[in-house]
Amino acid sequence: MKVFIILGALNALMAVATGAFGAHGLEGKLSEKYMSVWEKATMYQMYHGLGLLAIGIISGTTNINVNWAGWLMFIGIILFSGSLYILALTQVRVLGAITPIGGVLFIASWLTLVIATFKL
Repeated sequence: MKVFIILGALNALMAVATGAFGAHGLEGKLSEKYMSVWEKATMYQMYHGLGLLAIGIISGTTNINVNWAGWLMFIGIILFSGSLYILALTQVRVLGAITPIGGVLFIASWLTLVIATFKL
């Protein structure tokens, strides 16, 4: 499905941009703790952006229905990485409560991909 290739590529692009911004634009502006939070958000956004690319390729080349896996992964990126970016910038700790929801969606998306593959 083209949408997952596009979403994956956009998220990988954004991960590179946020990584560069963190390294250059936020250097000295965030504590070491919050720089680590920013880096974790970037890293997981890239991993799952690549996952979306893979899902898009799989959906276009096989009979495996991976739409649920793709949408769960995309929403996971928004909740996980998005909440960490905002947490790092604002240091409002309550936002950290959203992050695990994104993590659960990541796990669910990978599990959904495994299940869809077994159904083939």
